[in-house]
Amino acid sequence: MKSKIQNPKSKIATAAAGLLLAACSVLRTSYNITEGVIDAGVTGTKVAYKITAGTTKTVYKVGEFTFEVVKAPLDWPLLNEDIETVDGLPVKEAIRQGRVKNSPYTVNGRTYYPMSVAEAQSYSEVGTASWYGYETRRKKGGYMTANGEAFDPKGYTAAHKYLPLPTDVRVTNLENGRSTLVRVNDRGPFPCRENPRSGDRIIDVSMGAAKKLGFYGQGTARVKVETIRLE
Repeated sequence: MKSKIQNPKSKIATAAAGLLLAACSVLRTSYNITEGVIDAGVTGTKVAYKITAGTTKTVYKVGEFTFEVVKAPLDWPLLNEDIETVDGLPVKEAIRQGRVKNSPYTVNGRTYYPMSVAEAQSYSEVGTASWYGYETRRKKGGYMTANGEAFDPKGYTAAHKYLPLPTDVRVTNLENGRSTLVRVNDRGPFPCRENPRSGDRIIDVSMGAAKKLGFYGQGTARVKVETIRLE
């Protein structure tokens, strides 16, 4: 799916730096799984919800794995500062109002139209993946994804231009056969001045996911991305 104005599938803190470190120390990966069955019989169940030190944390159980999703305070900077508006609103206002799931958004003057939730259920695509997030490791404070979650470069998350936020997908590295689940909670990748073709990539995964998939060192890989369907 190439970066363009219209989706081809649809016309359509004050929080201290230590807060993020505390959150990310338990943020091994991120999924938003409600009760149900994931593909090959893996049960996903919400097991806990709690509030900690000015931010919220939701804990999910997926098979034998436990995942935690941390909601960032609104005063944290956005990880992708190129996003200008969401649904015609300033980005953080759209996040506050809960209007980011599949609302149109603008990046550098271009408008992108995410697919509907129904369309996303059958999404499958092959293309190039890259990874991002290394630049945040040595910076103080926390960073917020496009749907308001705390970004952990070591977690298993991803950015996508058209999938609703959040969406759980399986990413398979077609060059080595490795596969993992990631939570799409951010927007991108987009064209940049230094590399206009960067917008042709279909997904940016976090550093942790890139290591799991085995392309951290090379930077990019040919992958298959497919939505995890819940029953």
